[in-house]
Amino acid sequence: MRKTVSAVLVFCFLLLTITGCRTQPAAGKYTRFSDTFMGTFNTVIVVVAYAETEEEFSTYYEMIQVRYQELHKLYDIYNDYDGINNIKTVNDNAGIQPVQVEEDLLDIILMAKEWTLSQDGRTNIALGPVLKIWHDYRIDGIDFPEGAKLPPMELLQEAAKHTDVNQIIIDKQKSTIFLADSRMRLDIGAIAKGYATELVAREVEAAGLKSGAISAGGNIRTIGKPLDGIRDKWGIGIFDPDSTLFSVDRDLDTVFITDASVVSSGDYQRYYFVDGKPYHHLIDPRTLMPATYFRAVTVVTPDSGYADLVSTELFLMPFEEGISLVQSLGNVEALWVMPDGEVKMTEGMKLILRSQGATGQKQ
Repeated sequence: MRKTVSAVLVFCFLLLTITGCRTQPAAGKYTRFSDTFMGTFNTVIVVVAYAETEEEFSTYYEMIQVRYQELHKLYDIYNDYDGINNIKTVNDNAGIQPVQVEEDLLDIILMAKEWTLSQDGRTNIALGPVLKIWHDYRIDGIDFPEGAKLPPMELLQEAAKHTDVNQIIIDKQKSTIFLADSRMRLDIGAIAKGYATELVAREVEAAGLKSGAISAGGNIRTIGKPLDGIRDKWGIGIFDPDSTLFSVDRDLDTVFITDASVVSSGDYQRYYFVDGKPYHHLIDPRTLMPATYFRAVTVVTPDSGYADLVSTELFLMPFEEGISLVQSLGNVEALWVMPDGEVKMTEGMKLILRSQGATGQKQ
């Protein structure tokens, strides 16, 4: 957890170096504002927006903060909340009874289940039994590094018997979710931040925000273009997985976007060491071990929830499979950082990267 926060803070710092300080005059009638909060989705949320007044910005900021808190509770797998049926409620009733849930929870489960079934996807929200084992061993390894161990493969294989996504029974009419396998547990951590960020961005834009960017850890969603009279696109730094909190240059590259999302999945968040070797949290359901194909994968596409899902999926499969998947999806660009540091990317990604000549300035 401590290492996760460090990585998140670095990423947020990168965004703030691009967007500026708390209040900064911009072109015409707009001023650039920024603020941050913690306590949701185990990350720092950074909000940047161009508004006419600080009161206007504060209204949007408070709306964003409240909505993230609501979604955090809804997607929580660890805690109960009065009057809320969340993921933990669904898990607690596995094999017992269906649980009626809110639309925001039903929709994310539907999307994830349909993706897994239609794509033979590796991003399986039913992998909870396996992920819990890894989570417990990771926390123990962080708290007591001298005794850090890997989970026994026999234990992981037994847990994997209870991860069949077909056992997630959804009744759209009644708005219920039922886990037919009593030992199944849902875990939507791979997509929850991105999905929540997309919901929040759409709602605040509908409320009137014309220009802004929301950062939730490795998930960035932009709204409109920067209203500074200089740029047509937001410049978002892509975190270099080989950098540290003390690195002079933490950017691998910069991607320029408008009304789009940039989401990264990497081995530099939530990891622990066993015998000097790091083991991260992104588990390949086929090997039941942390995926080792890449250091990081970054995806650019309009929808932040979709970007979160695709970036995780690409991280869990070999490059040739991944590039084929991206080409089949449409309106998705991707960048891979290989274990040796080599960077590969789609042709469309080259058009929006600083290293390839792209810029956010008005033409």
